[in-house]
Order: sequence, then structure tokens, then C-alpha cells
Amino acid sequence: MAASTTAAAAAPPSSCEIARLPEDLLAASIARTTPRDACRAAAVSPAFRASADSDAVWSSFLPRDLPPLADGELSPAPPTKKALYMRLSDSGNPLLLADRLMSMWLDRESGAKCYMLSARALFIVWGDTPEYWRWIPLTDSRFSEGAELQDVCWLEIRGKIHCKMLSQNSTYAVYMVFKILDESYGLDYPPQEAAVVIRESKLTRQVCLQGYENEGENEEEVPQNYRPLMVPVMRGGLRRRNRRLPHGVTVPKKRADGWLEMEMGEFTNEADDDGWLEMEMGEFTNEADEDGEVSISLTETRGGNWKKGLIVQGIEIRAKK
Repeated sequence: MAASTTAAAAAPPSSCEIARLPEDLLAASIARTTPRDACRAAAVSPAFRASADSDAVWSSFLPRDLPPLADGELSPAPPTKKALYMRLSDSGNPLLLADRLMSMWLDRESGAKCYMLSARALFIVWGDTPEYWRWIPLTDSRFSEGAELQDVCWLEIRGKIHCKMLSQNSTYAVYMVFKILDESYGLDYPPQEAAVVIRESKLTRQVCLQGYENEGENEEEVPQNYRPLMVPVMRGGLRRRNRRLPHGVTVPKKRADGWLEMEMGEFTNEADDDGWLEMEMGEFTNEADEDGEVSISLTETRGGNWKKGLIVQGIEIRAKK
């Protein structure tokens, strides 16, 4: 009786049995979870930490097809795969691609690839005409320059990215990242149109570059500097009050880095066995292959009013939470 009691007391708790698994088997199990779960597992015990922090686990979270990075972007080289993942998923310090016209990072929770297209990577109508747009240095961006709107009545900004650069089975949101100068006008009315297109599938929404959130009861009210096309003498001099944005118009939000961002739309880069893509705009599917691309645009060409004071850093494409 005493012997059996002693044996029972010496037996390890059943909750610790998994820690007795070989390290490679435990690592293989953790690799089937998520980066967040792996970090939690590392806090369980020393045995778990060795497996959860191993290169075998974190290699499984890294994309196999990372785009080429600019020279020096990963210098010094991270010593472990976990350190590499953490560096790649530092969204506050994204990495420049080889052409230095795009930056990328990984979504820390899912590992999905995210990107920003710089202003230089976009097609901007009249972008190379100094009287309409000028290129200015940026000190608070990974990109060296941005586009400042001088004076146009035809606003058209377009960008695109290949589907193969994005992570499959991931839903993305698209954002314009910009600033508004104090002397701006014409950006608050009429609203602009944002569009996200995958092949024939097109999602559009009305947006307002100079709309504002969280302004109490008048949060839909927009200050207006409206200058009609046919009255050039009214450069910013006319200000219409008490006009409200139409219901459903998307307005900007402030970012932690001091810029503004405005959601332009979302899509799902979902590759099924039959090769179709699915994009959320209601529900529909669209065939795509490696040469497929996502096209993004921001336009306002119908109102006839002149516009000034927009600074474009780029268009951001990031995994939807």
C-alpha cells in the first residue's frame, strides 16, 4: 500500500506529459498554430520555449516568396528565424523593396504580406507637370519624396499590384495615405470615388479627402472651399457651410505616424482549387492567375472644381483584421 502511494506521488502531472515529447515533435505541433500561439507557448516552460523559439517553427510562419529587398534593409541580418519574423512584421518600420518605390511588412498575427505603393509608384494624371503637381522631399516616411497637389480640376490617382505578391486566402483593405495642407481647397466637395478592381470585379465607394470623424453632433458636416471650374477668380475664397456629407461617404482617420489614411475598399485574395478569386462586395468570384492584378484608383473628375493642398505618400494594402 505504501509502495503504491509513493509511486503515485512520484508520477509527473498529466498536464506536463506533452513537455516530455521530443523537441522536434513538439516544434512540429507548434508550427501548425500561429505566431501568437508560438509566443504564448514559449512562456509555458523551458522545454516549450526551446521548441517554440526554434527556427523550425518560425520558418513555417515566414512566406516562401518574399520579394527582393533593397540593399541593407536587413542589415545586420537577424540571428534567428524568429528575429527575422519580428523584424519583417515591424509595421512601424517597413522594408523597402529593391526599386525603393514600394515597402513591405508582414502582418504580425497572420504573417500576411502587406505593402505600400509610394507616390512615385502611382500613376497621377498631370503628375509631371509642375503647375499641377510638384514632388517634395519627405522626412517622416520610408520614401524619399511625395506628391503635392498644386492646382487641378481633374484628380486621378491610380495604382496596381500583382495578385502573386499578396498572400493567398487573406482579406486586404486598401488605404490612401496623405496629408492636407492648411491652404487646401476643393478636396471636401464633391466627394471623390475610390475603386478597387480585380479583373471584372469592381468595388466602388464614395470618399471625402477632407471629411472629418468624431466631431460631435456635426461629424458629417464638412468645411468647404469650393472653387468652380468657370470662376477662376474664386481660388479658395468661397466657403460653403452647413453642408453635410451624403450618408455612407468614407472619411479619413489619423494615424500614429502623423499622416491621415482613408480606406478605399477591401478584397479577398483567396485562391481556390479551381483557380478563382473571391472579393467581398456582397459575394462573387473572379477567375485569376499569376498574371492577375489588383487595380486601385481615386478620382474626382465630374465636379469641375479646382483642388489644392493634398500631399500623397502612397497607397497602403494591408491585411484586414
